[in-house]
Amino acid sequence: MANLIESVIRKTVTAGVMKLADFNREHMPEPDQPNPFLTGLNAPMDRELTLEQLAVTGSIPPGLDGRYLRIGPNPITPPQGASHHWFVGDGMVHGLRIAGGQALWYRNRWIRSSKVSAALGEPPAPGPRHFSDTVNTNVLGHAGKTWALVEAGGYPVQLGEELQTVAHDNFGGSLRGSFTAHAHRDPASGELHGICYEATDHDHIRHVVVGVDGRVRREEPIAVKHGPSVHDCMITAQYVLVLDLPVTFSLPTLVAGYTFPYIWNPAHRARVGVLKKDAPGSTIVWCDVDPCYAFHACNAFEMPDGRITLDVVAHATMFEHSKQGPNAEASAFERWTIDPMARQVTRRLIDATPQEFPRTDERLLGQPYRFAYCAGLQRDVAGEFNGASHLIRHDMHTGARDVHDFGAGSHVGEFVFEPRHPGAGEAEGWLMGLVVHADSQTTDFVVLDADHFTGPPQAVVHLPHRVPAGFHGNWVARAAAGGPG
Repeated sequence: MANLIESVIRKTVTAGVMKLADFNREHMPEPDQPNPFLTGLNAPMDRELTLEQLAVTGSIPPGLDGRYLRIGPNPITPPQGASHHWFVGDGMVHGLRIAGGQALWYRNRWIRSSKVSAALGEPPAPGPRHFSDTVNTNVLGHAGKTWALVEAGGYPVQLGEELQTVAHDNFGGSLRGSFTAHAHRDPASGELHGICYEATDHDHIRHVVVGVDGRVRREEPIAVKHGPSVHDCMITAQYVLVLDLPVTFSLPTLVAGYTFPYIWNPAHRARVGVLKKDAPGSTIVWCDVDPCYAFHACNAFEMPDGRITLDVVAHATMFEHSKQGPNAEASAFERWTIDPMARQVTRRLIDATPQEFPRTDERLLGQPYRFAYCAGLQRDVAGEFNGASHLIRHDMHTGARDVHDFGAGSHVGEFVFEPRHPGAGEAEGWLMGLVVHADSQTTDFVVLDADHFTGPPQAVVHLPHRVPAGFHGNWVARAAAGGPG
């Protein structure tokens, strides 16, 4: 009975807070400057396109058979500029179908939230909802299906082969709470691991494991304080690593009417949690780290002496001043050494150049590895978070740093690695991603030969329009997608 009463009170208070937030949002004065996350490279597309038999420069590797998918926010109706945050825009997925050495099609499709369906004059998409049904942050293949993901609110969305919304889907009813934007596949088991948090629960986060059958087999609570924003995590052979860093829920920010109520909180203890993959959440070992924020981890692995290596892109602060999006001026690639016995983390700078979206050969997640790939960020004082013109390769063995520059006026996004074949070496494969050309307002899908990183692209697929700056994507091979592409 006590739990029921507490639930009713929580719902009543939440409803009242949201009404007040909506009122304040509607009465915000118009900003003096346009919202930088609604203009320029971030300006949303206004329609869905289907383009076939795309123009290609170079030669697409004939072994590539699947879809390159990338997702990001793309508001379907103009939001109020003062209150709008980049992270809450309606989701839009972009995809290219690659097979037989050809680029067969490009499509972009809005993820059908209730709001998007209403704006398009369509009936609501099927499936259960959880707090929010806007899904805009990552897209990947698992258990023969394609999933669009978001953190803190909505359930995953199952997508069809042509990027249509099939259903909002809590993994067949097996997921109780929200999911994560960053679910990492364990190469040993094939399972997905993620650290999930609820916008409405500030005292717990959860370690969620999705089995190879696409159903949740573990949803383990972990006690926290202040409602931290945990965007990513990482795994090793034995552990899941939890990034509990000083960006936390802010009730005053929500009540004021801002759509993303998370801010820099210097009073929140910065720490990394080390938890055995199947252990109770209460056994987590917390290790202190100097205050910073990391959206993304690249990889991690255990060392013979019991310490753990974790490579991340670290930001000095995050959401300290802007209510519209992340700051980009102080990011760096770092190697963190976690000592669970001493409960301390030592940070070592690898590269101070602004960068983000670190990726590696994900067959090696949780294991020692050699190459990390990061998208350069441009130094920008306008409050944007736009890619620079170059991609960076870090050699974690030698310390060498190589750059592939796409030329003036170009802006890179996240690049992903796909091996040439299952037994290929770590550098024997393809790097794929989108490069936007600001002057021509066009986009290239670029395939680089990872073994000749600084050389000319293997192939460039030309799109006649600008794909808005977005978040994450993956290569979904035909077999992994569960049928013909």
